[in-house]
Amino acid sequence: MFAIPRRATLGAIVAAVALSLAPAAAAQPRGPVVLAAASMQESLNKAADAWAARGHVRPVLSFAASSALARQIVNGAPADLFISADEEWMDYVATAPGRPGGWLRAGTRATLVTNRLALIAPAGSKVTMTIRPGFPLAAGLGADGRLALGQPGAVPAGKYAQEALTRLRVWPSVAGRVAGAESVRAALALVARGEAPLGIVYATDARVEPKVRIIALFPAGSHKPITYPVAALSGAGAGAQAEGFRRFLLSRDGRAIFAGYGFGTK
Repeated sequence: MFAIPRRATLGAIVAAVALSLAPAAAAQPRGPVVLAAASMQESLNKAADAWAARGHVRPVLSFAASSALARQIVNGAPADLFISADEEWMDYVATAPGRPGGWLRAGTRATLVTNRLALIAPAGSKVTMTIRPGFPLAAGLGADGRLALGQPGAVPAGKYAQEALTRLRVWPSVAGRVAGAESVRAALALVARGEAPLGIVYATDARVEPKVRIIALFPAGSHKPITYPVAALSGAGAGAQAEGFRRFLLSRDGRAIFAGYGFGTK
């Protein structure tokens, strides 16, 4: 029998799956391995606890930027479910070569939740700002401050942020002052530690970090809808368990958990 921290690393997942396939452990069921966007840490752990409380084996959860997880999947990382913070990285997995029949199990992709984009500052900051076309974001950074957000070329939250700032005609004024982070949670941490005076993250991230405050939410029309698709991966080793957990996440009870953390569930 093996135990894995809730926030398992990819190496831990590989080791765990290898152990689960060993003859001595063959009779021991394992929970589904779930690779999920970093912004889902608290809510998905809560959902996994609720699933386990119903008598199921608790899922093994691993969180990172959707871009990193998608690349891990197509490079052969053992996993049963993938939850992305945008449709593009799920599309990447769906269309990537390397597995006959594709990487996603047919008929299992569905929209799980939605989110909002927020401009944040350290909790003690006095900065106020209204988000509108041409708003003075660069001035809010001060003389040498940087804007924390996920890497715009890869991390979904960073891509949404760049899109919104471009549509609002603000991106050129801050493009050279971006502190690109490996995930939305890394961007959140930069603001929480006071290393960046402003940041752009999901509204749900700001809700779980007491060291930051939301200055304003971005208008929904300033960027594409933020949707989180979930899908089962083909060749998964915990098929029935994975499908059961996927259906639970999409159920009324599962969606209620996500709604409690500020995600949209319609």
